[in-house]
Amino acid sequence: MAGRRRLISAVRSSYFCLFLTHSFTRSLSPTCLQHSQRVSTGENNHFRVYSGTTRPPGGAPDDSVLRREACQEAREFGRALIGPQEPLKRATVILNPAASNGKANSLFEKNAAPILHLAGVEIKIVKVVTGLLRRNDEEAFSKTPIGFIPLGAHNSLCQSLHLATDNTVRRITSATLSILKGETVPLDILQIKSEKEQPVFAVMSIRWGSFRDVAESISKYWYLGPLKTRAAHWFSTLKEWPQTRQASLSYLPPVPRPPEMPTEKPQRPNLLHRIYIRLQNYWNPPVEEPPVEPEPEIWEEKHLSTLELTISTQNKNPVKNRTDDSMVLSVEPDTLTVGQFITEGIKKAENPLESTEHTLQIEASACRVNLPEEGAGFYNIDNEAFEAMPVEVRLLPRKLRFFCSAERREELAQGN
Repeated sequence: MAGRRRLISAVRSSYFCLFLTHSFTRSLSPTCLQHSQRVSTGENNHFRVYSGTTRPPGGAPDDSVLRREACQEAREFGRALIGPQEPLKRATVILNPAASNGKANSLFEKNAAPILHLAGVEIKIVKVVTGLLRRNDEEAFSKTPIGFIPLGAHNSLCQSLHLATDNTVRRITSATLSILKGETVPLDILQIKSEKEQPVFAVMSIRWGSFRDVAESISKYWYLGPLKTRAAHWFSTLKEWPQTRQASLSYLPPVPRPPEMPTEKPQRPNLLHRIYIRLQNYWNPPVEEPPVEPEPEIWEEKHLSTLELTISTQNKNPVKNRTDDSMVLSVEPDTLTVGQFITEGIKKAENPLESTEHTLQIEASACRVNLPEEGAGFYNIDNEAFEAMPVEVRLLPRKLRFFCSAERREELAQGN
């Protein structure tokens, strides 16, 4: 048999399971399957008609055109033949069901699912990274590339993996196509352990402090429109000022980055060579080296008085050449005036990893954060709230591989 068509399979399950899958048994939207047709062939046409959708020359295509173009590109992947022994393509897709005011599932089914369906990809949608790394087979599963489809309004990870765009449909379809094209980058992961709870994992950051607390209250001032962010910070200073936090921070220095291992498996030696190696090991068994005792860890300690502490990965540019593996500890100064606090808070509301002018930044491979027993508040771990408590944070270098846009990877590489 010369080849066989790709098998399209999906299993439907309930929403709150660890693995959330979508059934594609119903027919695709006609918008996704229609062929673009040009009505007129004249050279001076003012409009082209794409199955009932019009756009002027040079104008931005509407959402239905973007979906159709993405589906036509994905269909070429689905038409490719594979050998009888070749494994099926599978993609693990991270989805936040609460994103976009609960519309994430709808956005996925409308903009991403038809593309993956046409390409013949078997899909598993995972709720969070923590669920992945708590699996019993996480060591093997972590080698599976992960597709990240940005369905929310703001996402820091999207900027590391895909080209920036304000068009929601273009952002979703381009991220979905990057899964089919197969370009990947390794990302660091933060492992966050406490004495009480199971470990939690983060791709971007863990935040604790005043800016984080005020950001949680911005939505309460929705009636102020564009002034709600400024108002939230100003009202917070009326309730409490200065808003300093006390903590004790211990950390280990960065560790040298080992060389990258080849992604392709080496070819298996021929039979005669394997027999020779076995006989050689039988007659001259290798000498076992005594186990090397690990060097004791030397922790450096600091007592902090800060507006905010942020522990972040360096996934902002995952392709940057680095000699060390490290995370970044950002300690905001406690000397800001009320006006500076409001100005910097507005910037952090747009970009939580934005640093102020006098931020103290420390690179480390691990850290321990000891907080006061009462009134510690909450952490934000990848924009999700957790009760603040003493924790140990360790960097897991290049733990997971994510699909990314080839154009974005090239753009980041040029910035090295």
